[in-house]
Amino acid sequence: MLNAVIRFSLQNRLLVIAIAVFLVLYGGWQATRLHIDVFPDLNRPRVVIMTEALGMAPEEVETLITFPIETALNGATGVQDVRSSSGVGLSVVYVEFDWGTDIFNDRQIVNERLALVADQLPQGINPQLAPISSIMGQIQIIGLMSEGGKTTPMKLRTLADWVVRQRLLTIEGVSQVVVMGGERKQFQVLVDPNEMLRFGVTLAEVKSALRESNQNSAGGYLDEQGPNEYLVRALGRVGSIEEIKRIPVVHRDGQSVRLSQVARVIEGPQVKRGDSAAYSRNADGNFEGGAAVVLTINKQPKSDTRQVTKSVVAALKDLKPSLPPDVRILPELYQQETFIDLAIENVMEALRDGAILVIIILFLFLFNLRTTFITLTAIPLSIVMTTLIFAGFGLSINTMTLGGLAVAIGELVDDAIVDVENIFRRLRENKHSRNPRHPLQIVFQASVEVRNSIVFSTMIVVLVFVPLFALSGMEGRLFTPLGIAYIVSILASLIVSLTVTPVLSYWLLGDSKLMEREQDSFVLRSIKWIAERVIRLSLRIPKIILLVTVAMVGVSMLALVGLDRDFLPPFNEGAIQVNVLLPPGSSLAKSNEVSAQVERRLQEIGAISEFVRKTGRAELDEHAEGVNVTEIIATIDPESKQSREESIEEISEALADIPGIVTAVEQPLAHLISHMLSGVKAQVAIKLFGDDLDILRREAEAMQVAISSIPGVRDLQIEQQTIIPQLRIEADGYRLEQFGLRRMAVNEFIETAMQGDIVSQVLDGQRTFDLLVRLDESYREDIDALQRLEIETPSGTSVKLEDIAKIYKAGGPNTVNREQVRRRIVVQCNVRDRGLVDVVEDIKQRLAPIRAALPTGYDIVYSGQFESQQSASDTIALLFLASLVGIFLVLFTMFHSVNLSLQVMAALPMAFIGAVAALVVTHQTLTVAAMVGFIALVGVASRNGILLLNHYLHLVKYEGEGWTKEMIVRGGLERLAPVLMTALTAGIALIPLTLSAGEPGKEILYPVATVIVGGLISSTLLDFFVHPALFWTMGLGSARRIVESEEQHISLVDKEEFAYPGE
Repeated sequence: MLNAVIRFSLQNRLLVIAIAVFLVLYGGWQATRLHIDVFPDLNRPRVVIMTEALGMAPEEVETLITFPIETALNGATGVQDVRSSSGVGLSVVYVEFDWGTDIFNDRQIVNERLALVADQLPQGINPQLAPISSIMGQIQIIGLMSEGGKTTPMKLRTLADWVVRQRLLTIEGVSQVVVMGGERKQFQVLVDPNEMLRFGVTLAEVKSALRESNQNSAGGYLDEQGPNEYLVRALGRVGSIEEIKRIPVVHRDGQSVRLSQVARVIEGPQVKRGDSAAYSRNADGNFEGGAAVVLTINKQPKSDTRQVTKSVVAALKDLKPSLPPDVRILPELYQQETFIDLAIENVMEALRDGAILVIIILFLFLFNLRTTFITLTAIPLSIVMTTLIFAGFGLSINTMTLGGLAVAIGELVDDAIVDVENIFRRLRENKHSRNPRHPLQIVFQASVEVRNSIVFSTMIVVLVFVPLFALSGMEGRLFTPLGIAYIVSILASLIVSLTVTPVLSYWLLGDSKLMEREQDSFVLRSIKWIAERVIRLSLRIPKIILLVTVAMVGVSMLALVGLDRDFLPPFNEGAIQVNVLLPPGSSLAKSNEVSAQVERRLQEIGAISEFVRKTGRAELDEHAEGVNVTEIIATIDPESKQSREESIEEISEALADIPGIVTAVEQPLAHLISHMLSGVKAQVAIKLFGDDLDILRREAEAMQVAISSIPGVRDLQIEQQTIIPQLRIEADGYRLEQFGLRRMAVNEFIETAMQGDIVSQVLDGQRTFDLLVRLDESYREDIDALQRLEIETPSGTSVKLEDIAKIYKAGGPNTVNREQVRRRIVVQCNVRDRGLVDVVEDIKQRLAPIRAALPTGYDIVYSGQFESQQSASDTIALLFLASLVGIFLVLFTMFHSVNLSLQVMAALPMAFIGAVAALVVTHQTLTVAAMVGFIALVGVASRNGILLLNHYLHLVKYEGEGWTKEMIVRGGLERLAPVLMTALTAGIALIPLTLSAGEPGKEILYPVATVIVGGLISSTLLDFFVHPALFWTMGLGSARRIVESEEQHISLVDKEEFAYPGE
């Protein structure tokens, strides 16, 4: 069939070239329309359920809200993990589904389960699903600030909520805009309990008066029996503070008691559970900024980050004229687009530089512009065919798909090299023969001659990448697109070598005059001179060479065992995230005070160009942090010469001596990926499960002490789960009975008095603001005043709160975290300067005694990135063995000999020597990325053995050679050019990646490239030492039997077809 493809192409030359030109044009157009992102879609389907329960303590939130929701969701279709956090007045439940499930179906399943549990939740509690967002979703952070403070924080927040946010939500691809900072406007009715007593007004009457005095109603239609009818509206809403003040609360003795007589009515800020600030370096190099309103833009899954960012920036530019003149917009506090652009640009540079190096290598070997041009056509054609496949399957352009092309770019010309080199050599032989044949026939026969080598080596390259498609989890999502790009482009290059290459070879090389002038280039003649002596040495002392090679493989195995192991190389995002933790129970004011110190330290670091601070949590934000938690994202100046590690170390040192805080310094995407894998924003999460929070905390502290001295452990901390002060008001049942009061009446009074009750909304045009009732500040901030609060009894008298309830200080947990329907606490850490897996192994050894001594019902589970590393390593190892069996079967199909098949596979240990040496020399760890490099290396390295052995057989079968050393020397020299060119182009093309450790976009590709280049160097150098020796000592008998057995078979191709002129 393949012969027919080559024949069809040569007979329909114009058609083949026309199709190729069309593919280049159409594929190039499609490439400009593909989505661009930094990574493939890494989203694990996750549904977040947020439930506000204002004023509830964490224990109550856990028992009344979180536990029923968890119970309903466990066991639902596709649910893998259920995690939850029950904090003060807030429950957040994370429901994680299996990879590959549809997020919309998942949300439907969650909604159905929530409907079943709705009756079990307290009255007025309504769980809400957070919007669908991406793990890479936090694409931009914007700051709004007033220069000179002319615009008040309240007005600034109102503008952010009702102007900026509403405009940004209309942009395609934006899923959520979370606003934080400033002062959220409320209409507040601050009642005076003394005045209420004086006028005989109860809190319930105030609330009822406000509700009933702030509503519109419909009156139907008025029809005057004429041509028109009128819509009847009863307008009763209040719109200003003055109108609210005049609301009558009660009417007694012919007089109304107005609201203003018993309460102050003001426009005030909502109680803050978070704050923010933003700073940006100006043209003079100094920082400007301070308290600001911060907007975090989250994108929808599968949206183009760059396009969404551009739309957001354009919208902000349009909005600027409508904002007050002193309001400054800071759109570049954090932009993921910057990282994406830099990463894509870096990988594109590697592609470009690799292609240039391939051109140089080809020209040095071929020393012929025409052959170089023919060979190079495989690169653009293969890339555009890959682009069309991407467009057809909805894949994006990202660092991994581009990385697949970067790894493959040197190999894209391999098939064409083998084909063109053989055609060129045969045409030159034909020209010098006594009876020259038509060039078209020579081109066809030369292409058919190497067809088997090309097809089978390509099959092997494809086969070794199969393990990538079996990877699950995040590593599967990360490397599968690389595998697709690599395999599709390699298969495309095979198609090009069977179609376009023969046609161009006939057109450009068929000229007899050209053949008269052509000979091997000086470079190739020099290398052949060296290779001949190497091959003859190999045949003279074959056993010594084989023993030395085996010893080198053994040393490499020992070196590999000694390498540290890691999940993935760290990304260089161009931004650093600093988490600052104060003791739980710290106030927002204290957090702001400490954060100011941190901000001053960060301003002294020259590499930082902007940074934004977020303390606590914002409304609508699923990241439920306490007011003691501060998150700072600092953008690193792209022009900075500091490495990622140096920047992190400098920031860590700058904050080290601030008393009373715990800091963790990493990068934003790394935090998010860790959170997705383990539910904890750290590389290693040691989860301790149990029931008693006190025991969990005590054991966690012992674990922290035990592992603190392990080398490589950084940012070690216990999850912020501890006792915070509480003020408890416990009703006395006997006293309540005496006054005829019920507990609900007392609790409602306390809730309204202290926390406040939103009784209605005030409309201001299209904007709505809460109308809140609560006690005046002077009565809320003093325990003595609280005790003297008087509650009206059913008999009309009043009683002090201290007479019917016990008021005392106590303690309770600040948050209760759960996973798999059990309470848990986490000891977490990051790892630096050592392999992740090795650090975890040390941690397990240190914690073994503690684990053995845990009370019954308590257990430790290790989680985090190392889990993914172990899973990926096991999968790759198992399937790599399976693919080796597959490679053997493919080779056996080709040679029909176990001996020769194993001789080709001998290239693998030879490549292994250089690959391990490259990792050791460059001080790298053994990561999943390095394993992918080993996989890619297998296919490339085996190609050389196939070319050599196939040519040995060809020389004996069709060109009259015998089983002599001279035949092996001739075969090696004739296949020297394609072997060296395929190896060199594959390796040289990756040199730009190996010289760019740590650059954005190349972090994962660097170990892949290092392994392939190192392996190609060793396998290619050893090819001409080991293969001749191996064939001469062990392969002659098998090769002779293959040739003899083929002569006994009925041939479907005339042997004369392969007899070249002059032979």
